[in-house]
Amino acid sequence: MALPKIQSPTFEVIIPSINKTVLFRPFLVKEEKILLMAQQSNDDKDIIKAIKQVVNNCCLDDKLDIDKLATFDLEYLFLKLRARSVNNVVEILYKDAEDEKEYKFSINLDDVEVTMPKKSEKNIKINKKSGIVMKYPNLSIVDQIKDFKDEMEFLNFFIIKCIDEIYDENDVYPASEQTDEELQEFIDNLDVKTFDKIREFMENMPKLEHVITYTNSLGKEKKVTLSTL
Repeated sequence: MALPKIQSPTFEVIIPSINKTVLFRPFLVKEEKILLMAQQSNDDKDIIKAIKQVVNNCCLDDKLDIDKLATFDLEYLFLKLRARSVNNVVEILYKDAEDEKEYKFSINLDDVEVTMPKKSEKNIKINKKSGIVMKYPNLSIVDQIKDFKDEMEFLNFFIIKCIDEIYDENDVYPASEQTDEELQEFIDNLDVKTFDKIREFMENMPKLEHVITYTNSLGKEKKVTLSTL
């Protein structure tokens, strides 16, 4: 006799980057095993890939391409899945740098949202006739991440993956049709002011953020800003 199939409840989540409502189910024991195996590997890339797989498994919209979502979407969706699948409240410990004591906080994951930048210019002009159109990095970047020698190498990699297209007075050049080497050479030949605008765009990307306020044992009011998973 076949065992009964358990019907999972469903819930809706609005995906921040595209403002679209999508149907999900909570993650199950099989998804929790994926997360535990990745956690045991102690490898950040394995953990990100596991989270990506779990979000993809739990998404009930066949038309949604997880790889095309922004990286902050993945973090947001996973937190919402965690809230519905296990518990919407998590406990964290934070060590105060001033009195060196640990403080325990309870965070309601339902209160954690994506902070959108107040000012973010995707169209970065090089001059009156040419410019660069930037985009938020999508999840396909996860499979391309490698070990970088230094921070600048990682920054260059990230910038290249965030270029959507380059244009001038005559044409538009999609970044997807250029090699990484060609894009890197283009970036290296930019003036410093334009590069600073690109860096500003990178620094002001949407991100998960939650602020905790408390008073330590010395009577000092403190604020801790938590960001990313």
